[in-house]
Amino acid sequence: MSKKSKRFKKAIQLFGGGDKVITLDEAFGLFVKYKEEAKAKFDETVGVVFKLAAARQKGKKIDQSIRGSVLMPNGIGKSLRVAVFTRLERFDEAKNAGAVVVGDEELIERVKGGKIDFDVCIATPDMMAKLAVIGKVLGPRNLMPNPKLGTVTDDITFAVKQVLSGRVEYKADSNNMIHAGIGKLSFSTDALSGNFIALASAINSAKPSNVKGTFLEKAYLTVSQGPSLMIDITDVYGLLS
Repeated sequence: MSKKSKRFKKAIQLFGGGDKVITLDEAFGLFVKYKEEAKAKFDETVGVVFKLAAARQKGKKIDQSIRGSVLMPNGIGKSLRVAVFTRLERFDEAKNAGAVVVGDEELIERVKGGKIDFDVCIATPDMMAKLAVIGKVLGPRNLMPNPKLGTVTDDITFAVKQVLSGRVEYKADSNNMIHAGIGKLSFSTDALSGNFIALASAINSAKPSNVKGTFLEKAYLTVSQGPSLMIDITDVYGLLS
């Protein structure tokens, strides 16, 4: 078992071990102390974890697909490399919008060969059939363009600018958990709070009709190299109303 550093022990002391339920304001207040007394040597990512209620039919748990994207009002503090798959005549449009990788069949061959030098992938609809050959490469990395996420579109400029402005994708895993970053530790409390509420609101709005009662069951705030904080879900719903 790895030995915990003095910094991490201090973080645990500040956060109270992560088993105490606190409000969002209280959590960000602890983050302020953490920045002053126990932060890492880099600008840590602030993340959120939501535990969702399971959809049930006649008492049995059923599969549910919760996936979407939301534009963070205060950005996420991270530079993303955007790739656009489109026709030759639209290359300049994609580059002018801010894409760093643009291509058609040649780019598909590069990806097939294992070269992936981008973080987000956008495609125009006419390229989707051609992308099928690299689905097994992009899919496991959550890079496959998807109409539900706005990454399959004819409006290249809008899609690229959305990503660069801080659009965050979210997806529930097999345990009905969603993990997503909402910014950096250097962000102001108001900026982090605004991003948290935007994400929580988007996920809550995706509640399936066969989920009864509260959809967001639990919420946690995390930092890259520190323990997590459990947030009072009643407080979260109060902020969403």
